[in-house]
Amino acid sequence: MSADTRPPLPPFDLESAAKKARAAENAWNTRDPVAVSMAYTEDSKWRNRSEIFQGRAAIVDFLARKWAHENGYRLIKEVWACSGNRIAVRFAYEWHDADGKWFRSYGNENWEFDSRGLMQARHASINDIPINESDRLFHWPQGPRPADHPGLSDLGL
Repeated sequence: MSADTRPPLPPFDLESAAKKARAAENAWNTRDPVAVSMAYTEDSKWRNRSEIFQGRAAIVDFLARKWAHENGYRLIKEVWACSGNRIAVRFAYEWHDADGKWFRSYGNENWEFDSRGLMQARHASINDIPINESDRLFHWPQGPRPADHPGLSDLGL
């Protein structure tokens, strides 16, 4: 495999899709825009909320802006369905703004991969729900979620 290959590769089954989703979750929880962008094709097409853009440079810019605003970001992803080179996930993440107000953001993503396992399209729909800090459920140290931390279904989300 070459350096620009990201296993598991399509076609996906539920096991390989779950591995792909966990790898994406772990990467996003690093909050490193450049490292995260390397899982996407050079010309990857994105729709995130109301923003539509294309390419790794735009992904890096978007993620840098996102994580400058979404402090304390912690994310959990879960596979909803998969077929061929596509995976659908649902997710939730918790974060706070500059004023210390906490939110839990819920969403769905549709992913499409090329033959190298790089994501060539990402469509995300996301809703933000204000929460009290005492209602937070994601308490691990900044970085990837520990293996023994419950997932979305286990948390009833």
